[in-house]
Amino acid sequence: MAAADGGGPGGASVGTKEDGGGVGHRMVYLFDRREKESELGDRPLQVGERSDYAGFRASVCQTLGISPEEKFVITTTSRKEITCDNFDETVKDGVTLYLLQSVNQLLLTATKERIDFLPHYDTLVKSGMYEYYASEGQNPLPFALAELIDNSLSATSRNIGVRRIQIKLLFDETQGKPAVAVIDNGRGMTSKQLNNWAVYRLSKFTRQGDFESDHSGYVRPVPVPRSLNSDISYFGVGGKQAVFFVGQSARMISKPADSQDVHELVLSKEDFEKKEKNKEAIYSGYIRNRKPSDSVHITNDDERFLHHLIIEEKEKDSFTAVVITGVQPEHIQYLKNYFHLWTRQLAHIYHYYIHGPKGNEIRTSKEVEPFNNIDIEISMFEKGKVPKIVNLREIQDDMQTLYVNTAADSFEFKAHVEGDGVVEGIIRYHPFLYDRETYPDDPCFPSKLKDEDDEDDCFILEKAARGKRPIFECFWNGRLIPYTSVEDFDWCTPPKKRGLAPIECYNRISGALFTNDKFQVSTNKLTFMDLELKLKDKNTLFTRILNGQEQRMKIDREFALWLKDCHEKYDKQIKFTLFKGVITRPDLPSKKQGPWATYAAIEWDGKIYKAGQLVKTIKTLPLFYGSIVRFFLYGDHDGEVYATGGEVQIAMEPQALYDEVKTVPIAKLDRTVAEKAVKKYVEDEMARLPDRLSVTWPEGDELLPNEIRPAGTPIGALRIEILNKKGEAMQKLPGTSHGGSKKLLVELKVILHSSSGNKEIISHISQHGGKWPYWFKKMENIQKLGNYTLKLQVVLNESNADTYAGRPLPSKAIKFSVKEGKPEKFSFGLLDLPFRVGVPFNIPLEFQDEFGHTSQLVTDIQPVLEASGLSLHYEEITKGPNCVIRGVTAKGPVNSCQGKNYNLKVTLPGLKEDSQILKIRLLPGHPRRLKVKPDSEILVIENGTAFPFQVEVLDESDNITAQPKLIVHCKFSGAPNLPVYVVDCSSSGTSILTGSAIQVQNIKKDQTLKARIEIPSCKDVAPVEKTIKLLPSSHVARLQIFSVEGQKAIQIKHQDEVNWIAGDIMHNLIFQMYDEGEREINITSALAEKIKVNWTPEINKEHLLQGLLPDVQVPTSVKDMRYCQVSFQDDHVSLESAFTVSMLELLQLMVSLKTSNLLNNFRPLPDEPKHLKCEMKGGKTVQMGQELQGEVVIIITDQYGNQIQAFSPSSLSSLSIAGVGLDSSNLKTTFQENTQSISVRGIKFIPGPPGNKDLCFTWREFSDFIRVQLISGPPAKLLLIDWPELKESIPVINGRNLQNPIIVQLCDQWDNPAPVQHVKISLTKASNLKLMPSNQQHKTDEKGRANLGVFSVFAPRGEHTLQVKAIYNKSIIEGPIIKLMILPDPEKPVRLNVKYDKDASFLAGGLFTDFMISVISEDDSIIKNINPARISMKMWKLCTSGNRPPANAETFSCNKIKDNDKEDGCFYFRDKVIPNKVGTYCIQFGFMMDKTNILHSEQVIVEVLPNQPVKLVPKIKPPTPAVSNVRSVASRTLVRDLHLSITDEYDNHTGIDLVGTIIATIKGSNEEDTDTPLFIGKVRTLEFPFVNGSAEIMSLVLAESSPGRDSTEYFIVFEPRLPLLSRTLEPYILPFMFYNDVKKQQQMAALTKEKDQLSQSIVMYKSLFEASQQLLNEMKCQVEEGRLKEAQLRNELKIHNIDIPTTQQVPHIEALLKRKLSEQEELKKKPRRSCTLPNYTKGSGDVLGKIAHLAQIEDDRAAMVISWHLASDMDCVVTLTTDAARRIYDETQGRQQVLPLDSIYKKTLPDWKRPLPHFRNGKLYFKPIGDPVFARDLLTFPDNVEHCETVFGMLLGDTIILDNLDAANHYRKEVVKITHCPTLLTRDGDRIRSNGKFGGLQNKAPPMDKLRGMVFGAPVPKQCLILGEQIDLLQQYRSAVCKLDSVNKDLNSQLEYLRTPDMRKKKQELDEHEKNLKLIEEKLGMTPIRKCNDSLRHSPKVETTDCPVPPKRMRREATRQNRIITKTDV
Repeated sequence: MAAADGGGPGGASVGTKEDGGGVGHRMVYLFDRREKESELGDRPLQVGERSDYAGFRASVCQTLGISPEEKFVITTTSRKEITCDNFDETVKDGVTLYLLQSVNQLLLTATKERIDFLPHYDTLVKSGMYEYYASEGQNPLPFALAELIDNSLSATSRNIGVRRIQIKLLFDETQGKPAVAVIDNGRGMTSKQLNNWAVYRLSKFTRQGDFESDHSGYVRPVPVPRSLNSDISYFGVGGKQAVFFVGQSARMISKPADSQDVHELVLSKEDFEKKEKNKEAIYSGYIRNRKPSDSVHITNDDERFLHHLIIEEKEKDSFTAVVITGVQPEHIQYLKNYFHLWTRQLAHIYHYYIHGPKGNEIRTSKEVEPFNNIDIEISMFEKGKVPKIVNLREIQDDMQTLYVNTAADSFEFKAHVEGDGVVEGIIRYHPFLYDRETYPDDPCFPSKLKDEDDEDDCFILEKAARGKRPIFECFWNGRLIPYTSVEDFDWCTPPKKRGLAPIECYNRISGALFTNDKFQVSTNKLTFMDLELKLKDKNTLFTRILNGQEQRMKIDREFALWLKDCHEKYDKQIKFTLFKGVITRPDLPSKKQGPWATYAAIEWDGKIYKAGQLVKTIKTLPLFYGSIVRFFLYGDHDGEVYATGGEVQIAMEPQALYDEVKTVPIAKLDRTVAEKAVKKYVEDEMARLPDRLSVTWPEGDELLPNEIRPAGTPIGALRIEILNKKGEAMQKLPGTSHGGSKKLLVELKVILHSSSGNKEIISHISQHGGKWPYWFKKMENIQKLGNYTLKLQVVLNESNADTYAGRPLPSKAIKFSVKEGKPEKFSFGLLDLPFRVGVPFNIPLEFQDEFGHTSQLVTDIQPVLEASGLSLHYEEITKGPNCVIRGVTAKGPVNSCQGKNYNLKVTLPGLKEDSQILKIRLLPGHPRRLKVKPDSEILVIENGTAFPFQVEVLDESDNITAQPKLIVHCKFSGAPNLPVYVVDCSSSGTSILTGSAIQVQNIKKDQTLKARIEIPSCKDVAPVEKTIKLLPSSHVARLQIFSVEGQKAIQIKHQDEVNWIAGDIMHNLIFQMYDEGEREINITSALAEKIKVNWTPEINKEHLLQGLLPDVQVPTSVKDMRYCQVSFQDDHVSLESAFTVSMLELLQLMVSLKTSNLLNNFRPLPDEPKHLKCEMKGGKTVQMGQELQGEVVIIITDQYGNQIQAFSPSSLSSLSIAGVGLDSSNLKTTFQENTQSISVRGIKFIPGPPGNKDLCFTWREFSDFIRVQLISGPPAKLLLIDWPELKESIPVINGRNLQNPIIVQLCDQWDNPAPVQHVKISLTKASNLKLMPSNQQHKTDEKGRANLGVFSVFAPRGEHTLQVKAIYNKSIIEGPIIKLMILPDPEKPVRLNVKYDKDASFLAGGLFTDFMISVISEDDSIIKNINPARISMKMWKLCTSGNRPPANAETFSCNKIKDNDKEDGCFYFRDKVIPNKVGTYCIQFGFMMDKTNILHSEQVIVEVLPNQPVKLVPKIKPPTPAVSNVRSVASRTLVRDLHLSITDEYDNHTGIDLVGTIIATIKGSNEEDTDTPLFIGKVRTLEFPFVNGSAEIMSLVLAESSPGRDSTEYFIVFEPRLPLLSRTLEPYILPFMFYNDVKKQQQMAALTKEKDQLSQSIVMYKSLFEASQQLLNEMKCQVEEGRLKEAQLRNELKIHNIDIPTTQQVPHIEALLKRKLSEQEELKKKPRRSCTLPNYTKGSGDVLGKIAHLAQIEDDRAAMVISWHLASDMDCVVTLTTDAARRIYDETQGRQQVLPLDSIYKKTLPDWKRPLPHFRNGKLYFKPIGDPVFARDLLTFPDNVEHCETVFGMLLGDTIILDNLDAANHYRKEVVKITHCPTLLTRDGDRIRSNGKFGGLQNKAPPMDKLRGMVFGAPVPKQCLILGEQIDLLQQYRSAVCKLDSVNKDLNSQLEYLRTPDMRKKKQELDEHEKNLKLIEEKLGMTPIRKCNDSLRHSPKVETTDCPVPPKRMRREATRQNRIITKTDV
């Protein structure tokens, strides 16, 4: 059948996927991967039983349609080529084969390989073993991960380099569902080995025959120390169990080292269940074979993270990755929450693989050993968090590390069991150190044996260092087996009898056992199967290891000697001496009572402690001080002994206070305290009994002994402290035995001594308040005159005894007297005006006392007159009724004649209101002297000049003064015809006195003149005389010309005629110049410059300096005349000398007097034509586009320039005109017959660049040139200079400046600048666009330019336009249109947003809901980083006068931000108190933008509602009734028209909706009194209806002949009963007097009325005084707060070495601030490197700016190389969001590169705290050179630090900067030995890329100046920042000092107010009212109403005084009340 199907013997046939193949046939699957276009699927092919390779190849060709001659290879998936030799053994049934072009060809597309992975039969055979992850109290997840690490350790065991194992916890939801990946760089697996891995129970020992082992060629490793052979992937079970314990799917990805393919296998629970459901083969599947980094098959979004993992395959030669998905949720939580715990467990499991055979010895330096190449790294990635990365080598608190590093010594041994089993062991000793065991406890699983009571550790013998933990942990092949431990061996078990070492030493050992693989462990490596059994077998041989050598000796003896040696060498114990005996202790629990050995002394840590010695304890509560009684040691000891602990019995000292004995552990003795310190403590304790009283006056108003005080002066609040001898405050007698019954009280009494005897007027008792000391309120009612004593006495509570233990308790007495007051204030009377400097005037004074009445001054007083800038004096002050300050004289500057306003402060020391301000206007005084400038007496001037005098008329204070007819004269004398100077100073008092020039004729030498300056109208003003020295003028005055012939000089006078030969030259002309004094003037260069001649343009300057004039050429023309002129002209004179030269016989010589010119006119006969001459008639300038104005005249001359008549009309044709750019179209040539010349007109040029144009005129062989200046045409355009592209809108933030100034240039129509000045330029714009400075007209300068400046722009958001226009010749030239894109300012506040609960109810006295305030900018974003102090809240009661906040509106500040306040930039007003009174209130929030402008929110209107009902009150309080039981109804009427309503605790009416009744009951003051009056109708109670919140009682009448005692006070109790109200309200109680007699009742009724009036008056007085006191208390609190703030800032300034003097603080601070600001400004002005790249305009808060502006670098060299390295990114704009980046992209049409931060993958960003690569595990791997540092660490960020770290972390990565290229190459060479090396930069400008490439121009930075400003700027100098901090502190301190001064002034003002006569009078009136009230009440027989009410409402209790500092709420209310209380209230 096979032959037939295959077409012949050995052939093969094509089958289908469903075919199973015939008997003996094999089915193979072919993948054709020769070409990329090959079919994707496989081709099944049936192979006959006897087929050979040739037949098989032919069948393949037939099946795939391939030519037999075509070359290809057939390979297995492991790239093993099929040949004739291996065909039978390789081509098996079900095998997958490739068709490739070569064996090493890359797979162009992936393939699928069918596999089966039926579990091995060992699944059944070994199914009884412990397979499951039993927890044993721990989470087994770390042990499951350990299984995967085991596989990786085995896979990397043959690695030569680093063995890297990575566990990645991929918990970032943005990358897919959670996954765990374990990746190693081991040898990888072939597809067959991967198939074998999937087979359950296929261990490394059973992989034979058909199985290709993934550990093929397994050979048992050679023995190594601790069996660290990595041979721990063993059973073929753990990996599968682990992955399906962790998750529900596993993806195995592997690549062998010698393979081109990556093999991928997926096993999943979902796939197994699906196959089972479809009845498919469960243990079958596909291996995907693909090329590296090919992830096209990953299409599920849940596995997006796989793309990153697969991409990383490129760089790997071989690897294996286990990717587990479907991770159990509880596992995810555990891995996240207990990251430190389970990584520590893994570090414990692989401790010796990571750290080597000796373990992690932190104290010793580590050598490079083979174990150093194992690198196990665990990383966890979570969304939005920095990845957690830990290397197990870095963990320092795993248990083995703790064991290794706390051990003092170790004992090594080896155990040999039957067979080849070998166990290495080590025992470590952890010594006892004085008071503690050093045996380590597990930090994550603390020992549960540890007793929480430290005191018990002295006598529990069973409790040891190790506790109940076993000694040995067990390791298998170097890996911990966590659930197996060995308790001990016989030879290391504590002996039953005491051995060489104490028993407790056996509990100080720990150990570890290391076995090879001859011992069985469970498949999950959690437990040993037979270890302990084999070790404790009798045939097991133990030997000791010494110095690495095995020695056979008695192991038990060796161990005991080693343990004894450790004990003696390392343990530090306590020595018990002076044995006293053994006792039992019945005070302890029965099992701990005995035996106890007692000792009298111990020796501990070199110190001896004996009985009777004073000691102190530690770690006890409280600390004990006392003397040692004895020491206890548990056990039956005899004599001296060493022990680790015990107890000490201490007798508490001093025994007078403490009669107790305490027993504590010895370890709690304080070994550091000296006995002297304890003794001092005992002495101090004796000093704790009360000794004296300390009296302080915290609120002022101190009472001094024997002080005489004005009446009504308050005695301040007293703060009393009872002090012992130590000065400590106390409130009860010391000692614990006294309990709370011996509390101390302080009694205060004020006694008045009078002739009738001593009277106690005040008596109070104060007890200690707990939080505040003994306190007595201020006493303000002492007004009577007389002698007083204030007595303070300490008494005992309950007994009020003033003695204790026979000694008197402390007391204090202060005697004082009271007298009358004095005048307190004053005002000014009527004044006489005006006031002048130096003119005396009077100030009348009117005195008032504190009540405002006129008073007289009876005491001597010295007024103080002050006015800033004035000197004030007075003659005297008169006493009596007309008090006047006489003869007040003011002197000082007044600045001008109009005078100056002054505030004249008059202070009368000693008065309460001691100063008043008198506003005066002080005018200058009368003229006193003349001031003339210049000041010198002799003035020197030259003749012919005028002299200006500056004159000032001054008063006696040197003020310039003016008055009518104030005319100043100056008269000169000493010469005739001198001028007189006059000036009028009547209006200003000063002027310039000058006139005509002083000219004296024929002056040849110096002459003296006198000048007298005076004021004729002011005879008492002395004249001023000046001497004037008049000098002859030194300027040129005369010019002479000479002609030198031989030795003779002939003068050529002015207008002389000179005859000379025609055509000859006049030589040797000289000149001389003289001044006014006939002194010859030397000719200087400056004078020579001013000499001009007209016969030659070029003058030899050297000849002029010698006095020589240029030679004169005599003309040859017969008609010509030469006019010669020599001129000299300067600022003072203009001289000319001229002469005319005539030809002999032909010419006439002419001399002109005007100039010294030599002019020769010649008329010679014409000669032959020689030259063509052109002459311009008109201007030489022509405008572009215009014709030349004027003409060019052309003539022919001979050689002497004489014109020849050579032209005729026919000559025009032979005339040619040429020039560059000449427009010949309009040229017109005309023959001028009368002048024999040719005229040329219509010269015009083609438009082009302006400049000089040469025109060439040619006629026959003659030619000539003329030059014409071509200028720009008339203005026709306006162009912008240095302005961006006009097509785009220019972004500008509202309110900010434009980037560039607007500069316009006038141009002609061809864009040539038109230099036309004074052309008006203006800007046109829309009305909603405002420019600052405002739009003004500008004019062009001489260049035709106008600079309009830089404008600030204010406009609504959007696009706006500006247009520049010019007005020229009454026509408008329109300029370009500028488009502006106005962006909102993200930093400009425009409104406040207020959020609060609008549904909340506001009850009086409660708390407001939280208000959340945010400041909104123009772009509707929240402005952050605002100082909370700038936000405030104001609240006031709304009234009809308007809704603006009144001046007394209550102001609140915002609360501190809480941790749970999520919204950044919001401010919270919490727990603000609602006003007490109901009504409509307005709340408004404000943001202080600057010192003057406040941004207000919309007003929040709230309605304050009444609070909960509290009491029943009358609307109008009725007078106290006085009634009798007679027949008259009027005499029996208690009340009429009584309206009762319900109020809350703040007296607001409430309860409108309540309905009920009011029960009226009459009660007596004694509850037992039954004989009480009855109401009419003989009833005791009456009911009244209560409706709508009130009850109306029309009348309440007693019954006639009602019972009741005469002259007795009764009470009507009105009690509300309201069913709807759950709480009980306070009733209203009305007292009344009951009488049996009508007359007496009438008398008493009058007294009752008077009593009510007095009571009302007393209440109002007390309200006033309490409000004043509350305000005073608040002011004192403010002063205290100010002092604390000032002290705090002063200390901070001292830290900065700034000391502030105690006096003149503010001037000193101002001077310091000025100096510091100046220093800071100088530092800022110093030039420093800056980035000149223009930054991008920040249109919103989402734009950070360009990268070049985000960072600064201090070092210049580093800045240069880093800027160059980032050159391509410097111009990039960084934004927070992609939306903002897109907006910039659109605005710039894609030309601006942008970088949004939300698109950066942050997991790959570097850790800024990561050490440099040359540090490994915190230690230096090699010593680098060249000062390496991360480039990113050199950056400083002025703003947005976190965002900038993200940007530069991405751009720079781990780039390192070093000094030079040699250092960088050395660094890279060393780093690559251990890890990847990043890019290296050098400070010299070199770069080594991360791939090692360097050199070339692309790796060399250019110089700084070549970077074109794209360089990071330098930060502000550090000293500048320090100065900034100091300036800020000084400014704060200045504010604090000013505020403290202000509140101190307010406090003093308040104190003075309380001492005013008005307040004293009110206190006297209050005392009188209270006294009268008491008398009336005595007459009435009444109990004071307060006491009575209290007796009815409350049970008696001890009265305590209030806190001295009132709560904030009370202070605020007191302030409110104090504002509204006026005199009229009382």
